[in-house]
Amino acid sequence: MAANANKQSNSGIQKLSNGESIIPSSTRADGSVRKEIRVKPGYRPPEDVEVYKNRTAQAWKNRGTGGVPGAEKSAPSPLAQSAAAAKNAKRREARKKAAADGKDDEVTSAGTENCTALKIDQQPEVLDSEAEAAKEAKKLAKKLRQARELKDKKEKGDGLLPEQFAKVIKIQELIRQLDALGFNAEGEKKDGAPQDGSKS
Repeated sequence: MAANANKQSNSGIQKLSNGESIIPSSTRADGSVRKEIRVKPGYRPPEDVEVYKNRTAQAWKNRGTGGVPGAEKSAPSPLAQSAAAAKNAKRREARKKAAADGKDDEVTSAGTENCTALKIDQQPEVLDSEAEAAKEAKKLAKKLRQARELKDKKEKGDGLLPEQFAKVIKIQELIRQLDALGFNAEGEKKDGAPQDGSKS
């Protein structure tokens, strides 16, 4: 069996020049040597069997890459973007431009113009803080209303769950938080006018 090896397959089987197939001898980790093994004629291990490729299945997998049938193919430009990416890029540019224009106006304007610009910028923040306070007061008023309903339920003799009992205990704390925001216990502004037409 000293014939020269011509080819080696994926599975490691070598085909000799005399037509025989063998698995060559190898050395184990412990240093012992495996004998070479003859392979029966006609045997093909699974590693050497070619995978069948169905043309229809391949065409179905590659259906999106071909483009429109019959259309001329052109090389895609390196700057090609999806519609959403292009739209987002335009928005970013517009924001940068608006920010740069705003900064330039503040830097170039003098004295009183600068003060009026600052006042205009601060007004939305004041409105936002009032709206946030009103929203928080509305939440607190709702919690207070629920806690009072639970308290009435308890006074009638109904049993309360531990978390319901904890809500009843927090009634005074809720009233203090509303007072700190400038609202009464019903969630209305202290001056008597209801905020945003909300009712308790």
